Amino acid sequence: MPDIVTITINPAVDIFVNVEKVEPTTKMRCSAPKRDPGGGGINVARVVSRLGGNVTAVYPVGGSIGKLLQKLLDREGIDSLVTPSHVETRENFTAYETESGDQFRFVLPGSTLHRAEWEACLGTMAKLKDKPRFIVASGSIPPGVPDDFFARAAREAKRLGAQSVIDTSGDALKAVLDERIDIVKPNLSELSEFMGATLDSDKARLAACRDLIAAGHVKMVALTLGADGALLVTSDHAYKAAPLKIDVVSAVGAGDSFLGGLVWALSAGQTPKDAFRVAVASGSAAVMSPGTELCSEADVRRLTTRVEIAELAAT
Repeated sequence: MPDIVTITINPAVDIFVNVEKVEPTTKMRCSAPKRDPGGGGINVARVVSRLGGNVTAVYPVGGSIGKLLQKLLDREGIDSLVTPSHVETRENFTAYETESGDQFRFVLPGSTLHRAEWEACLGTMAKLKDKPRFIVASGSIPPGVPDDFFARAAREAKRLGAQSVIDTSGDALKAVLDERIDIVKPNLSELSEFMGATLDSDKARLAACRDLIAAGHVKMVALTLGADGALLVTSDHAYKAAPLKIDVVSAVGAGDSFLGGLVWALSAGQTPKDAFRVAVASGSAAVMSPGTELCSEADVRRLTTRVEIAELAAT
């Protein structure tokens, strides 16, 4: 039985191309496309696997794109528990403009799932014979799936005795925080939206994380801040990681890589502070990789020693 199970209700195949210049109307000649498995929990599983963790990914598949998605994950040696969908699995498209160095990302919503289809994903979790240590529910919610889907996944994790790890936004985030989960990983805009405040200082961000913990919504908040680094807050400690000085190549998958590194390190028995260091290194390594590559193990190992962490506050 894997230590970590991820659930992705809106998976995708991510397509990446290079193009000299993005212009309206004009035919734009692109490089040969590169295709990678995508979707929040699937990306987390890919990172965990690269770092040597034991992980299984749960997700629905439909049509030829769904078959390709599972084949791509098989190539990476990731165990899949798939459920059938009557609709084609979605694709996302990213174009890198070589002239400017800008990246253009086109993210599709996913097709509508029937109730029996999204319930099948939860049922697959319920039928796990052995208990994983962590269940990670991550990504967006496609049409037809209720906003409390991740809340239901968190309840299932609790029933199995696993720690629940959630990365989502909007109404889905609001619903899941009522379940008293173990770890939540919002980015700054997602937490600001939830709190109804701009959170433009470390003091305000720390206070927001503390409020979530004090209210019993969550035990640990991992808040990614983009170019400002990241925060990790528990009931006892608050850590701030300074951003690493690196060459940014792609913004795709940084948050998923961060979460994958964090969960992998925690499952390996590392302390929250040390796991936070691995998470920051993983997120930073992802932006160094082109397209939808995510992070590499070699880059994560190398960058981990460079991560600087300061304790902001203690109980």
